[in-house]
Order: sequence, then C-alpha cells, then structure tokens
Amino acid sequence: MEIIIAKRAGFCFGVKRAIDITFGMATKNKEGVFTIGPLIHNPQVIEKLKREGIFPLEMDDIENSGAKALIIRTHGIPCYLYDNISARGLKIIDATCPFVKKAQRYAKLLKENGYQVLILGDSNHPEVRGIMSYAGEDAIVMDENTPLPKLGSKVGIVVQTTQPVEALKKVLSNIIGHVKEVKVYNTICNSTALRLKETEDMASRVDVMIVVGGKNSANTTQLANLCRSLNVRTYHVETASEIQDKWLNKIKRVGITAGASTPNWIIKEVEKRIRDIGGKSFNGN
Repeated sequence: MEIIIAKRAGFCFGVKRAIDITFGMATKNKEGVFTIGPLIHNPQVIEKLKREGIFPLEMDDIENSGAKALIIRTHGIPCYLYDNISARGLKIIDATCPFVKKAQRYAKLLKENGYQVLILGDSNHPEVRGIMSYAGEDAIVMDENTPLPKLGSKVGIVVQTTQPVEALKKVLSNIIGHVKEVKVYNTICNSTALRLKETEDMASRVDVMIVVGGKNSANTTQLANLCRSLNVRTYHVETASEIQDKWLNKIKRVGITAGASTPNWIIKEVEKRIRDIGGKSFNGN
C-alpha cells in the first residue's frame, strides 16, 4: 500500500506564527498569561499548551482569573473586545493571522467609504464574528448557498480567509445584476486555495483519503467534504488512534492531507499508523 502525503498538509503561515508566539510565551514568564478562547481549532495543541501553563479563557471569566496578559487567537476578536481588554489595563499579545487582520481592515475601509459590507463566510465562525465588528450595523454575512438578501446600491465584499474561491465566484455572479456598484476585496488566503487544489488532485489518484485535523476546524472539514464530493472514500480523524485497520483493507494507495491547524507531529503519527498497517510512504504528490 502506497502512502502519499500532501506537501501543504498542516500548519499554514498564520497558525505557525501564532503557535510560535504562544509557545514562546510559555518559555518566559507565563504566569497570568491566557489565550482568549482556544488559540487554534485543534484540541491536541490546546492540551499541549495547557501542559505548558497557558490556558484558554473566555471574556466573562477574565475578572476573576488573575490574568495579566491575553493572547489574541489566530481568528482574531471583535474590535469591542479588544477595547474592553485595553480598558482593563491588560497586556495584549496579538497572534491574529495577518490575513485575517487584512480582512478586518478592508471591512472597516469599505464601511467608512459608504459601502454596505457583505461578508462571505460562516456567521458562527470566530473569524467572521471579528470581521463583522468592523463592518458596520448594516453588514450582512452569507455563504454561497444563502438566498440573496436585500442589498443597498453600493456593496463591498470581504471573504472569510478559508472560503473556496468558487464560493466567491458564485456569490459575485448572483449579486452583479442587483446592485449599481460592487467593490471586492478577495481576502481568501492563498494557502487555502493551494491546499484545496492539491487535495483535489490527490483525491483523484488514491483509493482512500485520510484528512487529519480538529473536528471543529472549518478548513479541515472543508477538505474532507471536498474529498467526499469527488467520490473517494474519506475519513476525517483528529489522531492516529482513530484509524481502523479495516479502512485500508485491500487498498493500494492512500492519501493524507491535513488542515491548517494540524501540527506536524500528529500528521507523522497518522503516517506511522498507516505504515504499521502495511503502507510505504511517498512524500508529496
């Protein structure tokens, strides 16, 4: 059985930056240092941070926590929470992904220039909630399948960084005939697009896809859904322990990809588990 591992599997730039910042804090004076919510959408990394003494903290719990410094997670936070933390006199360590920061800035710019802001993304995702806070009271959040809402004459679009470009194309084609002016900032992270393309190519050449990452990770779930849409047998796992021998029975080729919040050590454990079942590794595609 041949094992093919995606070259772009695992940490993206923004996640690696946040991880380096936070584990760097763990080696210094970590007393009173917390992350605002989970740093990234990967339970195993969050547990590892806890063992290093850095715990996630919700805003409602700050007052009695003894917090001295707060690390802003990769997805960012709403601007009013940022102001709330500053008003408390706490030190802020901003690990927001630079690409998410760019989406926040563009949303604010569009609002200031008189555009109704439309955010393409998942309204329940923390990144989108953060962008929304910069976009004004008349801002709208929708995904590619949302019926087109009533829009103003000037619409400005920003995109959750992990959305597929096809979703943006679909929304644009629906909007273009309904408004007089549209301004678009394509804030999709290039890493996301490349990862999806690589996964699509790999899925067409294997018998089984193993997608590794947090079950609460939007981009990992997106990878798994993409593979399933291509009619390849797909398993979304968080750890190697979930992999069952029967999944790979009589399989000639298995592909491994991973979401942007998945650390390399978990990918290596998954690879080893498949090797133990009877696979031979071939990195890249």
